[in-house]
Amino acid sequence: MRLVIMGTGTFAEPTFEAILAGAHPVVGLVTQPDRHVGDKRGSTRQVGKGMKEIATERGIPIYQPDSINTPEGVQQLLTWQPDLLVVAAYGQILSRDVLAAAKSGGINVHASLLPKYRGAAPIAWAIYHGETETGVTIIRMSTALDAGNILAQEAVLIGPEETAGELEARLGPLGARLAVATIDRLAAGPVTGIPQDKSKATKAPKLTKDNGLIDWSRPAADVVNQIRAMQPWPTAYTFLHRAEKPPLRLIITKATLFGGRADDHDPGAVVFRPHGVLVTGGDHNLVDVTNLQPAGKKCMLASEFLLGHNLQDAWMGPDAAARDSASAKP
Repeated sequence: MRLVIMGTGTFAEPTFEAILAGAHPVVGLVTQPDRHVGDKRGSTRQVGKGMKEIATERGIPIYQPDSINTPEGVQQLLTWQPDLLVVAAYGQILSRDVLAAAKSGGINVHASLLPKYRGAAPIAWAIYHGETETGVTIIRMSTALDAGNILAQEAVLIGPEETAGELEARLGPLGARLAVATIDRLAAGPVTGIPQDKSKATKAPKLTKDNGLIDWSRPAADVVNQIRAMQPWPTAYTFLHRAEKPPLRLIITKATLFGGRADDHDPGAVVFRPHGVLVTGGDHNLVDVTNLQPAGKKCMLASEFLLGHNLQDAWMGPDAAARDSASAKP
């Protein structure tokens, strides 16, 4: 089968490399345009070796449109005469015309146990919601978001302290193995697949920086899950408030549950100990902040942060402007 690969980032790279090592020729790569650092339109996915670099090394033609769903995009695909589109974390919903450009349509390598977590950020939202299991699903593509028939699926456990970035790195090779096996099956003959149960579908929308703002009124376990889910992007953050000092923005890169409670403290209250920072959750259980990054500084251990900051009567929460804005909303 003549294959066109469509994808971006570390989740897609193992699939691309595994297919290149297989029996089916890759006639083109479609990936996101090059973005400057800080460009808000850029992909938030982790990048390892790079899809473009992998293709260049193998002499694979590369196409990087802002949108593949244009007459020009469809024409480029038709020029390559693909039998199948193989999509992994590409970041665009494909139009009917794009899917029709390949004789056998397309398959998608998706990092969740569909129908749960349809959308752009399934790994992060699975961790955010406290899931202990996720996986990879290969689906037949349709014009609806991640709604096609299931062709293959395999589950894995989520580690109790695993971040979204760490989990993505584990799921990438699994997706590659399932994709290669599915392509071989499709090459051998028609594969119908299993329809998804729409009643069990959940959403995993694209992350924004606002998703990183910690709400300390949530249970401590949920806060810890959020911090894990937002790594490596957009990162979880809060504001440290101390008497007679301006709020200090803190990125929290690692935290765990602490085996204790603070029933006499409000959510967000800092209950510090000599070598660590504990923060009260909405259920009065404690979040043990172990790694953090103050605005304009490098990431550091909480014990290092305490050397230069007095946290007596300190609390964490939104800055004054954000708090006033939230209270003003109907």
